[in-house]
Amino acid sequence: MDYMHTARSVEDRLLSYRKDESGWKTCKKTNDVVVCWRPSCEFAGYVYKGEGIVNGSPEKVWDCLKPEINGLRVKWDANIKKFELLEQVSSDVSICRTVTPSAAMGIISPRDFVDVISVKRYEDGTVSSNATNVSHPNCPPQPGYVRGFNHPCGCFCVPVPGEPGKTQLFSFFQTDLGGLLPRSVVDSFFPTSMVEFYSNLTKAVKSLK
Repeated sequence: MDYMHTARSVEDRLLSYRKDESGWKTCKKTNDVVVCWRPSCEFAGYVYKGEGIVNGSPEKVWDCLKPEINGLRVKWDANIKKFELLEQVSSDVSICRTVTPSAAMGIISPRDFVDVISVKRYEDGTVSSNATNVSHPNCPPQPGYVRGFNHPCGCFCVPVPGEPGKTQLFSFFQTDLGGLLPRSVVDSFFPTSMVEFYSNLTKAVKSLK
């Protein structure tokens, strides 16, 4: 499998999501984030977009978000139980396995996901994390976990002009959780989960020295 090609493709796809304002409908809104959704072009579900301002410099926000083994993300993100590196493809592209805990009062059982993840830096100081599902010979489906599939997803940490202590954060999720879950459970889980994601991230950034 050409992991580099897949990584570059998902970078382009995520950038197109950020630029394309059409078709989004607001499904949840708090002081921290506005969550929107629209039908996915990748699978029979929705792509979700979160947009909010996080109090913290882009560097601090990125420290909390970056996909690294034993990084801060596993400590504050309630939806990530374990993060494993399967292969380092290049300095900015890796293959990782993410394990998620049970959710929605146990209705959603533990999942695992295998993704190619790329980190891209833009000239304006924006940093993005971009991921999509791949297969890897070292990680077939594991007993005790339902194998889920992330379609192009990730986030953009964008500097706010004139506000060095603030970061505009765009996040995109479109995940096929697999298994025989009721559609209503899935559709209510993601917007609520994204609100929690922004709230927990804000607390994590605030706790950094």
